[in-house]
Amino acid sequence: MSQADDKSRDSMRRAVRVGISGWKYEPWRNGFYPDALTQKDELAYASRALPTIEINSTFYGAKKPENFATWYAQTPEDFVFSVKAPQRVTHQSRLQDIEAPIARFLASGIFELKEKLGPVLWQFPPWFRFDAERFEAFLACLPHDAEAASAFVEKHLSARSTAGVMNGGQDDGEDDAKRVLRHAVEIRHDSFVDADFVKMLRRHGVALVVADSGGRWPEYGDVCTDFMYLRLPRRQRAVQQQLHGQGPRHLGGAHPELVRRRAACRHAGDDGHEPAPPRAP
Repeated sequence: MSQADDKSRDSMRRAVRVGISGWKYEPWRNGFYPDALTQKDELAYASRALPTIEINSTFYGAKKPENFATWYAQTPEDFVFSVKAPQRVTHQSRLQDIEAPIARFLASGIFELKEKLGPVLWQFPPWFRFDAERFEAFLACLPHDAEAASAFVEKHLSARSTAGVMNGGQDDGEDDAKRVLRHAVEIRHDSFVDADFVKMLRRHGVALVVADSGGRWPEYGDVCTDFMYLRLPRRQRAVQQQLHGQGPRHLGGAHPELVRRRAACRHAGDDGHEPAPPRAP
């Protein structure tokens, strides 16, 4: 690897992207979104105001390759999507018999996002307890590049289904097979406050989501891999309320002290230190 490649990867690791979860919100129309903007143009507009967006519709149902290809085409260069994994795996199956559902998700077209594909978010429900054996098996299923994803799909679905994995990423100068796939896990049950769980994530190179739940769920600050994934849903809801009927043209609302603590948490991870869990003021 060249020195330039090293610098590029280091820059990616240290970049901070602040975005939103989803982009289709009725209260944002005639507020954040201009009055005359059509709904089909909302992603294009939002992606030029923010550098990243979490796709959450994938949590509720399967998408098609053309959906991801369209989202790719509507967004600017250097934009990054995160993709919320399907509830079929995280909520409905209780991590049992998950190989085929994971394979279907991987083959659904997420790699059509090409270089704009960021982390996959695996969000678990508040009632789901830590089961070390099941979670170890789940993490072992997760591929970390397109080549491994293709092999997983072929094993659990069919060779024909691998086309949905390997076709994504053409024409952008990156080897399709080595397209990186990162994962982040969000947990919401006290049983996950367990050192063995953190060690498990680190062993598999999976990030632990730092979530602003207002004390409803455990708040970890552990750095488990080379990136961190922070979710501030309370702040997004506050922004939605602020935008409803008031018409400001910005996305604000995060408490400055909370932002400062989150940044300190992240930079501690950059320096190789173990950050304390950030708490909402």
